[in-house]
Amino acid sequence: MPTLFGSAIKRREDPRLITGSATYVDDVKLPGLTYAAILRSPYAHARITSVDVSAAQQAPGVIAVYTGKDIKDKLVPVPCAWNVPNCDLKIPPHPLLAYDKVRYVGDGVAMVVAESRSAARDAIDLIEVDYDTLKGGVDPEKMAQPGAPQLHDEVPDNVAFTWVVAGGDAEQAFNTADVTVKQRIVQQRLLPTAMECRAAVASYNKGSGHLTLWATSQNPHIHRFLCSVMLQLPEHRIRVIAPEVGGGFGSKIPAYPDEALVSFASMQLGRPVKWTEDRSENYKVTIHGRDHIEHVEMCGTKDGTITGLRTKVYAGLGAYASTAGPGIPTILHGLVYSGAYRIPNILGTIHGVYTSGAPVDAYRGAGRPEAAFLVERLVDIYARKIGLDPVEVRRKNFIQKDQFPYTVATGLVYDSGDYEPALDKALKILDYQAFRRQQADARTEGRYLGVGVVSYIEICGLGPSQVAGAVGFGGGLYDSAIVRVYPTGVVRVYIGASPHGQGEETTFAQIVAEEFGYPIENVEIVHGDTETTPQGWGTYGSRSTAVCGSAVKVATQRVKDKAKKIAAHLLEANEQDIEWKDDAFRVRGSGDQAKTFAEVALMANLAW
Repeated sequence: MPTLFGSAIKRREDPRLITGSATYVDDVKLPGLTYAAILRSPYAHARITSVDVSAAQQAPGVIAVYTGKDIKDKLVPVPCAWNVPNCDLKIPPHPLLAYDKVRYVGDGVAMVVAESRSAARDAIDLIEVDYDTLKGGVDPEKMAQPGAPQLHDEVPDNVAFTWVVAGGDAEQAFNTADVTVKQRIVQQRLLPTAMECRAAVASYNKGSGHLTLWATSQNPHIHRFLCSVMLQLPEHRIRVIAPEVGGGFGSKIPAYPDEALVSFASMQLGRPVKWTEDRSENYKVTIHGRDHIEHVEMCGTKDGTITGLRTKVYAGLGAYASTAGPGIPTILHGLVYSGAYRIPNILGTIHGVYTSGAPVDAYRGAGRPEAAFLVERLVDIYARKIGLDPVEVRRKNFIQKDQFPYTVATGLVYDSGDYEPALDKALKILDYQAFRRQQADARTEGRYLGVGVVSYIEICGLGPSQVAGAVGFGGGLYDSAIVRVYPTGVVRVYIGASPHGQGEETTFAQIVAEEFGYPIENVEIVHGDTETTPQGWGTYGSRSTAVCGSAVKVATQRVKDKAKKIAAHLLEANEQDIEWKDDAFRVRGSGDQAKTFAEVALMANLAW
């Protein structure tokens, strides 16, 4: 029987998104709204010797100007939420505005609040900052060497941590191997470039002591917590709203200084404050991704059996440890070094290094694509060296279907898998053998045709687990849902996740509608507002449907169980004799005695 869940229906979100009627943070307009602009460092590394804001303070429309010294004793530095254990992690303070040194191009130095956006931007050009420029560096390997420019006094050689993942005996494997291959790989720093730049609007009510913050966030509940830390304002007095988010890709997971700065300004001035970055500012300040220099090796036998993998990775963290920065090149990277293969001996050494660049955090897979690339690249080089087809080397080393659950050398347990059918399907679609013949013929004519083969796995669907605590992640990774049925039978589902393009308003409505045997039009999904939704840990890591969708399913089933009790009362039957059949509660064996879900909903609310 076809089901509603998983069926091809039009996404409910799309009409407002494609017609321009959706509301984004920069669309928020409040009475008395003011505008903030932030003066940012033009230097990658420099001492601040003086900041003169007098001209800016006198500029037309300017309400207030704040420097790093003005706020450093009033606000807490930006927190890091992933404190990876057993690696001597060093997290230096990340001030919301720099007051002694700037450490990357874009580091905030002062903030202007004015009556208009143009007035605020004009005023920051009037601020005079004297800098004593210092040497910096953006190459994480070079920045980890003795004598490199020192960014933080409390972090010798700029090395934030040295994290090791090991299983088996990699040294022995390499010492006795028939074949070894090696490669230096540069995973370049990149820019997330969401269509919507980041923005924040803060409105503080001095009478109630409550702050409302509209933010471009993939996880409003996490933003509430982190803003509470920075502002020293209790969580129950902060409401975070994430309206439509025009792309995130990981870059809107972290907490940034900017959200706390506009919140602080609103608390000081008693007026709402808006800040929206432009694209240039976005490229300088919003987190970057990747930034690895990797020295990688693989060893094996002449017949194609992989016996070992070894890496030394210099992972650039940027100037400061961002919200999840330390966990990405360690837990989300090193633990998946085995990929889809039986590699009995693995040794990975990852150095996290502070550099003179924007902080690095989650972007599109976050650590796992870097791991998959290095493993797959090594398999190709290894296959070429021993003269075997790269497909056959992969097939030979796959974890087999009957070996699951399988514990890889890094300690992860893979619960299930069947990798060969996916590979076979891809080969069939291409007609791989025919392509290889075509490739050989083309080469004789001086033409070059290429084909890449990749098999990969990743850590995803991040859910509640003791592992989260064991690896230092500062969150529970559970999710929540409240299913509320109104007297007319319409259903509202309040979720902790915060979808922003994933289509969950449609997917979750399908889950509920199918369970209730109800038109999907009668189900509304509510998200993105910490005041109305239950605690959730955000939308990232392919977790929303797996984790929050499960919460929706369980909550819906519990409501249905309650409805069954009411239906039994209405039908004057034992609950054990009630069944859900043909989209109604029915007395087993008496099909004409039935109550629809809507009928039960009405009576539940009337409580007669």
